[in-house]
Amino acid sequence: MSEHGTWVHAVSRGLSADRLAGITGVGGAPVRAVGAAGLVAVVATVDLAEYGEEALRRNLENLDWLTSVARTHHEVADAVARLGPVVPARLATVQLDDARVAAMLTEHHDDLTAALDRVEGRIEWGVKAYAVPAPTAPAEPAGAGGGAGRAYLMRKRARMTATETAERTAAADADRLHAALAGRSLEARHHPPQDGRLSGRPEWMVLNGAYLVDADRADDFADLVRELAPRHPGVTVELTGPWPPYSFTATDERKAATR
Repeated sequence: MSEHGTWVHAVSRGLSADRLAGITGVGGAPVRAVGAAGLVAVVATVDLAEYGEEALRRNLENLDWLTSVARTHHEVADAVARLGPVVPARLATVQLDDARVAAMLTEHHDDLTAALDRVEGRIEWGVKAYAVPAPTAPAEPAGAGGGAGRAYLMRKRARMTATETAERTAAADADRLHAALAGRSLEARHHPPQDGRLSGRPEWMVLNGAYLVDADRADDFADLVRELAPRHPGVTVELTGPWPPYSFTATDERKAATR
């Protein structure tokens, strides 16, 4: 007989169980609500043979498994965000039972409430900027002497100079873009650049920003990004979202270890 645990997807408030109908959680089970201290955890029952501590340690090394689980985890948080303020739980937050989920809500009530207050009625936009590749080094000027060796060194020096110039220009453009967007958002975060294997792009990422805006101004912010992008020719700008405000809901609860 298999043992089961409780996967925590997100925390909200004021949610009745019937509003969660039709949402499927990690492991394929329908999500449900666990309430305590005026808060609601949106959870799903999972088989500990696959989602318990030992299994997770192994499965989190499997990129296909991780991608699938992370997608479902995000989809649940996104669905809950459409119903009210949400604090997405850290991926792979698993409790042994609902009683421990309720205890977690009670223990971290103040932090969770503050986070929900901060993001209620707000969404997150992501903005990524990639350095525009340096132009191809010009050919050796006509009539230049010195043979093949000199031509090679000149091309190499020209490539290095062009690359350094492009990188400086991209970094400066990214800083200006971030400052402008931060000035038009409620809060902003400057995340570390993503590895190319995650971004799916070969260019150097010079900005990985997150911006908290009122939901009723979401379109205005998106229009601002599109307006500013052409003014920063050193970078290619990518707008993502809107998302649940993952970047602005950090609490002690989200740092808790999987149990």
